[in-house]
Amino acid sequence: MKTRAAILLEMGRPRPYADSRPVVVDELDLDGPGYGEVLVELRAAGICHSDLSVVDGSRPRPTPMVLGHEAAGIVRETGPGVVGLQPGDHVVFTFVPMCGRCTFCTSGRPALCELGNAANARGELLRGGRRFRRHGQPVHHHLGVSAFSQFTVAAEESLIKIDPDIPFEIAAVFGCAVMTGVGAVVNTARVEPGTSVAVFGLGGVGLAAVLGAVAAGAYPVVAVDVLPGKLEHARALGATHTVNALETDAVEAVRDLTGGGADYAIEAAGNAEVLAQAYRATRRGGTTVTVGLPHPDALLSIPAVTVTAEERVLRGSYMGSAVPRRDLPRFLRLFRAGRLPVDRLITHRIALDEINEGFDRLAEGQAVRQVVLPHAGGSAGQA
Repeated sequence: MKTRAAILLEMGRPRPYADSRPVVVDELDLDGPGYGEVLVELRAAGICHSDLSVVDGSRPRPTPMVLGHEAAGIVRETGPGVVGLQPGDHVVFTFVPMCGRCTFCTSGRPALCELGNAANARGELLRGGRRFRRHGQPVHHHLGVSAFSQFTVAAEESLIKIDPDIPFEIAAVFGCAVMTGVGAVVNTARVEPGTSVAVFGLGGVGLAAVLGAVAAGAYPVVAVDVLPGKLEHARALGATHTVNALETDAVEAVRDLTGGGADYAIEAAGNAEVLAQAYRATRRGGTTVTVGLPHPDALLSIPAVTVTAEERVLRGSYMGSAVPRRDLPRFLRLFRAGRLPVDRLITHRIALDEINEGFDRLAEGQAVRQVVLPHAGGSAGQA
């Protein structure tokens, strides 16, 4: 079949992307689903900083590639061996396909799935191979999803069935921003009511972490960024205090606001220097959680003695340390209850043809979550 999709041709082209056009929208051939695979019609896809990190080359992936890893859609066809889904089901994608058999999957840590992450690194589906073709040549998949397309083929293990009354553009954001940000709070940090939380970096994931901290009953919830608009957004979502890191010493400000340092500091900027700040802003005996993805060559420098003498914990959190089949339904229940107003993360709705401009907007800090509507024509407008 045919599908229109946004294809990254080359990493590292200069900004503005509206001029250099690293991503082109073209018609591709899409093979039908193989064993254990599903054809999905994409209805909404979020633009995440992890997509931008592939475009700018700080997160190398094989090209050409159909980008996008945060999405929701409708199952249109199932391949042989698929048992949990059928045509018409509404689904959210997860960006690590979980084999269910490796050591990490069987120990409850599917975000670290050996087979799934290896397939993602190759730009292939879980069972191998690529289903997109352009001018007869194969095009790689992005994290088993390839969301910036009208249709895609994915492994059944990349999909979570959801209730059909959840709007697609909201459901999509649960696949990465919410899973990662809220998951970092409740799964990785395990924030308790009444404890203090500081969130460094207020993109989609960071603001989702703010939502998660508020839902968990944390106090105070301190939001740190360099952009006034992001700080205002964090206050609207429930942050009790905000710190502009360009105007004040963020570490000292967080320490003052939390009485000596945050019990939990969440770093969501994808920057090693910001991670070091988050660590210094964490109290003795506290936990620093990093969800950002710095450049592979970036190094972290912290006082080694503090890990022992102050009983500090520094933890990584990939995909929010989530078990998607467990966590996605419960996060959706919190949304229904008004405890996770995820819809307030969405700032723009755009068409596929506006994808390069969307990456510019993200790089300049002018958006939180932009939702791509693959079947929309022209400008889909702001939220």
